[in-house]
Amino acid sequence: MTMQANRQHMPTMLWRALVLALMMFTFRVAGAEAHEIRTAFLQVREIAPDRYDVLWKVPRTDDTVLDITPRFDSSFELEETEDGALVDGFVVFHYRLAGTRSLGGTELRINGLERSTVDALAEIDLLDGRRHSYLLQPTNAAVTIETEPSFWTVARSYIVLGVEHILLGFDHLLFVLALVIITRGAVRIVKMITAFTVAHSVTLSLAVLGYVDVPGPPVEATIALSIVFLAVEILRTLDGKETLTSRKPWLVALIFGLLHGFGFAGALSELGLPQSAIPLALASFNIGVELGQLAFVGAVLIVMRLLALQSDWPMATRKLAPYAIGTISMFWVIDRISAFA
Repeated sequence: MTMQANRQHMPTMLWRALVLALMMFTFRVAGAEAHEIRTAFLQVREIAPDRYDVLWKVPRTDDTVLDITPRFDSSFELEETEDGALVDGFVVFHYRLAGTRSLGGTELRINGLERSTVDALAEIDLLDGRRHSYLLQPTNAAVTIETEPSFWTVARSYIVLGVEHILLGFDHLLFVLALVIITRGAVRIVKMITAFTVAHSVTLSLAVLGYVDVPGPPVEATIALSIVFLAVEILRTLDGKETLTSRKPWLVALIFGLLHGFGFAGALSELGLPQSAIPLALASFNIGVELGQLAFVGAVLIVMRLLALQSDWPMATRKLAPYAIGTISMFWVIDRISAFA
């Protein structure tokens, strides 16, 4: 084989390798919970001076419960008041916490968190109306409770949750990937992303604030179906047909973005929002989602730019990506419908 033939063959090999990686990725996450933030939740509520009710929610997978527990300063005594109960994929524990001083200035640690792959959101409500929110992670499993609530602490916690949710929300990522594949031109991509952002921000806010209540399982199934729709649209475009998505990607992003917002809301509702900072927490979560989404779109555009250096891909090779996206999405549709049928 000549050197020129080798140069022509290498881009095709690169394309096929990337498509294979996409297929392996999608099948790897086929069984994953697409909207599961996988975050433990600790609520500490002061009921009398230096006396607290403690609720501890630990993620549960099949028959396995993560071995992580809250640990307070040695001047406090933590006593379990109820046996653990199973609630929507979590095991919920109740404790009574008593101490000889206030929690301010003491350390809160989640034992075992450093050996896990989950985060823990802690909310502390005090009798004087002060409320604290902290996000503890495997790389930072302890925090010193502040004497005064911090604006930045709440914002940072929910921004991180938003970024993690979109980057672990594989169905959202596949939807955005399909939209980017079918949309041509920088201006149209900006309009599409803006429409998707506005739409899911609206429904996320309405659902979390309680103005709209939509059942979760049908929403999850329809979200998966929206990705199947886009996979078919990509195939039709490759066959030279003009489609609604290729003509008006912003409109499709707007319509389905409303639906995806309810998916985001379902995950956020499991965690709850700090009552003293609902607007801040909700806005921060939205910002986190958008930061994660923009990072993903940027990475996709870079890869597509590299692939565009070689334009004469065989049609069968071009269709591998939408077939992979459509297959995994159809798997989700069937799986989610069977879960509530």
